[in-house]
Amino acid sequence: MKALRLSMFMLIMALLSGIVSPLAMAAPYDSYNYSVWEDSVPSPASYLPSKVITGDQLTIGQLKGPSDLFVSKNGTIYIADTGNQRIVVLNSNWKVIRTINQFDHDGKPDLFNKPTGLFVKEDGTIYVADYENQRVVLLNGEGQYLRQIDHPKSDVLASDFVFNPVKLSVDRAGRVYVVAKGVFEGIMQFDDQGAFIGYIGTNTITPNPADYFWKVISTKAQRAQMNLFVPTEFTNMDIDEKGFLFATNIDKTTDAPIKRLNPSGKDVLKRFGNFTVSGDLVFSILDGDRAGTSQFIDIKSTVEGSYYALDSLRGRIFTYDQEGNLLYIFGEIGSRAGTFKTPVAIDKVGEKVLVLDGGTGRITVFEPTLFGMKVNEATRLHEAGKEQEASKAWEKVLQLNANYDIAYIGIGKAQLREQDYKSAMRSFELGVDRKYYSIAFARDRKQWMRAHMGEVLTYIVLLAAVIAAWRIFILIRSRRSVTHEA
Repeated sequence: MKALRLSMFMLIMALLSGIVSPLAMAAPYDSYNYSVWEDSVPSPASYLPSKVITGDQLTIGQLKGPSDLFVSKNGTIYIADTGNQRIVVLNSNWKVIRTINQFDHDGKPDLFNKPTGLFVKEDGTIYVADYENQRVVLLNGEGQYLRQIDHPKSDVLASDFVFNPVKLSVDRAGRVYVVAKGVFEGIMQFDDQGAFIGYIGTNTITPNPADYFWKVISTKAQRAQMNLFVPTEFTNMDIDEKGFLFATNIDKTTDAPIKRLNPSGKDVLKRFGNFTVSGDLVFSILDGDRAGTSQFIDIKSTVEGSYYALDSLRGRIFTYDQEGNLLYIFGEIGSRAGTFKTPVAIDKVGEKVLVLDGGTGRITVFEPTLFGMKVNEATRLHEAGKEQEASKAWEKVLQLNANYDIAYIGIGKAQLREQDYKSAMRSFELGVDRKYYSIAFARDRKQWMRAHMGEVLTYIVLLAAVIAAWRIFILIRSRRSVTHEA
């Protein structure tokens, strides 16, 4: 009883001191993942909400319809507070550094008009997609105007084209990538001087047989009104550590809701997991506004190559490794603390995940559980090529979730590298990975043949000798029989 009282006292003190957040004590959503047979199965929570940040807590007034969130490498947090026509800059401790709601432009005060996208370079240059002003504004780290990109000119653009930038990213060479409203040809690309140089990564759609059927039986006028085969717009993007462009879209008929585009615009996203990189595999088609496939609204890549995709439809974050394996799922649309109304942006600060809710004007901070930390650790080690260390981490994951297929596969890969093929076969069998099981089986047979080649050859020679002796015996016996008859 005394020990129980002491534990309760320590927990209360921890809550009061902020060491343990009351939000982190219970998940406000069900945690699940998918089995290899694409069934939804319960799973330990990977991330839990630890705090919710509001504009009032930041002493800057309520955030009004915020649209984007960006975290620089030094931990500085930038928010596109769209409804308030400003950019809010915070340090990693959630203290306001500055708010940028106007700047001097050629000696005159200038204002934002619905800033919807943000990107900040390592040198501190801030790029803002100023939607209604039809421009991309470049500011220095102190919020002073540098220049802008507006009204792109090119023969490939219609004469009545209106430039409404929504989201943007910038690579190390200074090239600016812009998702613009009404642009179906792909992501707009500008050079480091702001000149338009073309499109990258055009979406294509995959019509189903019903689409073709209705097109065949439709009249000419009806076919003219059909937009079945018009490419869709992108929704957001992120530049990864190698300079590749992760991009998302929400159209249900596109060839891929998540792409990883190389400099030439080719999709090089790895999809080696047990199922497609598309969010929820099991969903209702009769659930009103929440029916249908996941609709990715933002994406955040990590240094290791994994990535977090934000589903605006059901408020879930799907995390994949660089090979396309679904690691875990967390988050949900709801009214409880730690859930969202209209999630619009995602980013990371260290291991913490930040989600911006445009509907409530709040930022929810998620922290990894022990299960989430171990999965992240194992994934990092695997992606760094440290299979043996990753195997130990995967074993700890299995202690928390014995049904985690990826852990068995990770352990099997380490055993494969150690040439312990029988153990690897067992691990791949538990992980239901036929491809790697076949590899381990083939190598095991090859290893057995090498180890027993001398014995096999000896037995073959002896068998050949026995057969030859038997044939000679039969031949001699038959000749004697013929001689005796004669």
